[in-house]
Amino acid sequence: MSRKLKIAIVDDEPDMRESISQWLVLSGFETETFASAEDALKVIGADWPGVVVSDIRMPGMDGIAFLKRLMGVDSALPVIMITGHGDVPMAVEAMRIGAMDFMEKPFNPDKMTALAKKATQARRMTLDNRALRRDLSEGQQVMSKLIGSSPVMDRLREDILDLGQADGHVLIDGETGTGKTLVAHALHAVGPRASRKFVPVSCAAYNDEALTARLFGPIEDGLPAVEEARGGTLCLEDVEALSEPLQARLLAFISEQGAAAEARIIAISNARGEGRKAEDSLRPDLFYRLSALKITLPPLRARGEDILALFTRMAEQFSDEYGCEPPQVSAQEAAQLLQAPWPGNIRQLINVAERAVLQNRRGSGSIASLLMADGEDNQQATTTEGKPLKEYVESFEKMLIDNTMRRHKGSIASVMEELCLPRRTLNEKMAKYGLQRGDYL
Repeated sequence: MSRKLKIAIVDDEPDMRESISQWLVLSGFETETFASAEDALKVIGADWPGVVVSDIRMPGMDGIAFLKRLMGVDSALPVIMITGHGDVPMAVEAMRIGAMDFMEKPFNPDKMTALAKKATQARRMTLDNRALRRDLSEGQQVMSKLIGSSPVMDRLREDILDLGQADGHVLIDGETGTGKTLVAHALHAVGPRASRKFVPVSCAAYNDEALTARLFGPIEDGLPAVEEARGGTLCLEDVEALSEPLQARLLAFISEQGAAAEARIIAISNARGEGRKAEDSLRPDLFYRLSALKITLPPLRARGEDILALFTRMAEQFSDEYGCEPPQVSAQEAAQLLQAPWPGNIRQLINVAERAVLQNRRGSGSIASLLMADGEDNQQATTTEGKPLKEYVESFEKMLIDNTMRRHKGSIASVMEELCLPRRTLNEKMAKYGLQRGDYL
């Protein structure tokens, strides 16, 4: 439901303020009065939920100066100016500055109502559009964190956009460290509930009594999660940790909501990587309610050259944090990164990237030693997919050109010199790998 907008009435004459306010309240508007422009500016800021009606002639800051200040704060704010007899030139100036309209004293009450209605409608549209843009921007920011151009990641982004617009409950599963919580945030951020609350609850972080209170109440401070998430999203992490009584309570809550869910539930299961599945831990009727829509995240080892892109991005971030140069990855190390089984997935890769940066800062160590330290020997460091050498070479080549372009901020001449490549060859390889010079400037 749309919020009710206010009309700010700014006039130094008490009788005039009261008269305008009474008429607008009788016409169904909510008003707020101010005796001076200075007082009004203490309250009215960008995205102020309403419109302004102001006299032009006032002591101190007059209406024209007030209008200029308002336009500086929010140029889309509708302002209606009230002018006295003979003030038409000032009204014309006000319109030039940005006023929506003006009325002469004594004003026609019906015209005042019509202008107020027009102004509030325009303001509501502006605020709704801004909220929509913010929601889209937040969604884009979350989606941008899903790094990778592999087919499985392209499909994952498409699934998120599709399921984000749906209103059914969602089950997310996949191995540990694949980014399930990030996907849950993305599903919320790209959907119609983006402007409402996202309430995460870790089912494994509480004992049964505390979890019951956190989900359903009573709690001493604030609302239980099912109430806090009303109209928004309730994210249940480690959903397989729910006890039988809590599963029954959650099922009853879902059933009571009916088809149009007051709180959309996104359930995250971490059971898959442990040889179990969510359906092994949840009662069937609850499982089928929660898995009406389902997303299974791909393991890192199935994402091909995304591994090098992720490692490069993480290494650059840690290098900025620690104030040093990122490690240079050799062809052999790139092959090792691509072949590693990554049982800890993205979480493990982030740890390896950070330790690689710290090693590089000390001037010792290798990526291979870090992978070995994670319990991966040469025999283990082979993917089950078994890729041809050509794919590993191309992945390394793309990463090398990408890193060099980033380091030289898109300077083709510098990249040609460092990589000993003629201009034509570099252009052909950049085209082949979809690298654009403009992305590095």
